[in-house]
Amino acid sequence: MSGPYAAERLVALLDAILQRSGSNPEEAAIVAANLVDSDATGHASHGLCQIAVYAKSLELGHLQPNRHARILRDEAPFLVVEGDVGYGQVIAREATDLAIARAKAGGACVLALRNAHHIGRVGAYGEQCIAAGLIGVFFVNVVSRPLAAPHGGGRPRLGTNPICIAVPATPDHPPFLLDFATSAVAANKCRVAAASGKEVADGLLIDERGAPTRDPGVMFRDPTGAILPFGGHKGYGLALACEILAGALAGGLPALPENLRPGRVVNNALAFLIDPARVAESGGDAGNGGWQALTDAVLDHIHDTPPVPGGDGVLVPGGPERRSRVLAAEHGITLDPDTVRALHDIGGALGLDVPAFLGA
Repeated sequence: MSGPYAAERLVALLDAILQRSGSNPEEAAIVAANLVDSDATGHASHGLCQIAVYAKSLELGHLQPNRHARILRDEAPFLVVEGDVGYGQVIAREATDLAIARAKAGGACVLALRNAHHIGRVGAYGEQCIAAGLIGVFFVNVVSRPLAAPHGGGRPRLGTNPICIAVPATPDHPPFLLDFATSAVAANKCRVAAASGKEVADGLLIDERGAPTRDPGVMFRDPTGAILPFGGHKGYGLALACEILAGALAGGLPALPENLRPGRVVNNALAFLIDPARVAESGGDAGNGGWQALTDAVLDHIHDTPPVPGGDGVLVPGGPERRSRVLAAEHGITLDPDTVRALHDIGGALGLDVPAFLGA
């Protein structure tokens, strides 16, 4: 691993790379901050390593700089937004802001986001909902090289199809932020393990013949192996739900062979934004604060669970990311060698003094 690097240095480098790749300053700042924050929160699979993917997508014409969320339909509670394969961090952020405004006005919004380039860590948009005092539920599909096998299948057919559920903070507890891929492991973790010559744990991968393997290199050969869904049939069911809800229903672009292109990465999403005050008020005595008090009681009860022997106790979704951000701010961000090499190669080709940006 390389580093650690101060977050502001990484943001400045990415900002410069993106601007020299065709992004205007506003877009470059948004995408750079999003990628670095993904690394800071402990989700390196959606962080700086993606710059190599974006560079290739730009070269192939599968990513268009300086696009904005374009409203196709606005009929409360439904909002349909087109991304025109613009940077997903910009498109999804703008679409979520539009949906927040409508949920604030009407109590709820059903957002269909179509045809955005890679939107990155979905939790970032959950955090937008949290900041607005709203609940957000996101289903996302991935139109790219299939990585995950369906339960019982021996070949990849699905993306890592993430789900995110975000709930605002309560008087006694920070926000609840559940954000996970439906695959058993992130593809980038396989890449890092393969580059380091390490094996992965049992039960995560199958090889090109469908046999269990611990060799992460199977994901980067032709024909490839596949990542298994988490939890067997349960994770597979959620991944398939993402494909139907986000891909077929919201985006009109499921990950079928005819929709796949070499180097193409598209995300579609179906999201539900809800004002919890509207729901709680319908409960009579609960009132506006009732749901918060009851949520605090639930979380207190969970936190009070005795830990397993030698364990650190029970965590609530969102906690690890907050802790990781604190550590990143104090100690910097460590990157894997492949990502550092990509930054040098891409930045250098654009005429940037990468070592100066990194403080090397």
